[in-house]
Formats: sequence, C-alpha cells, structure tokens
Amino acid sequence: MLPDLGKMLMTFGAVLLVVGALLTLAGRVPWLGRLPGDLYFERDHFRFYLPLGTCVVLSVILSLLLWFLRR
Repeated sequence: MLPDLGKMLMTFGAVLLVVGALLTLAGRVPWLGRLPGDLYFERDHFRFYLPLGTCVVLSVILSLLLWFLRR
C-alpha cells in the first residue's frame, strides 16, 4: 500500500511541477490569449474575456501530446 501511495504522490508532484512551469512561461508567449476567436468586451464598469481560440489551440496541443504518449 505504501509504495502505491508513494508513486501517486510523485505523479501528483510531477504534474504540479509541469503546470507551474507552464504558468510561469505563459507570460512570455506573446500570442497566447490574443488569438483570433478570443472574445473581449469592455464597457463602462464591465469586462468580459472568453479565450475560445486559445482554448482550442491548447486542446489540440494537449490531445496530440497525450496521443503520442499513449503510443
């Protein structure tokens, strides 16, 4: 039981490390968040941002990455 718990904790740690690195580097990618399809509306006291284009691109990249890892 303890070896399984150790493996699970190491996996979660690796996932957190990768997510943290991606969030740190996301500010250095100038086109991320400004793709065609990203919606941004601004009024007097209201702002609405919906990154549809960015979500589609990230989804395709993650899907391809997971597909390659499964093979």
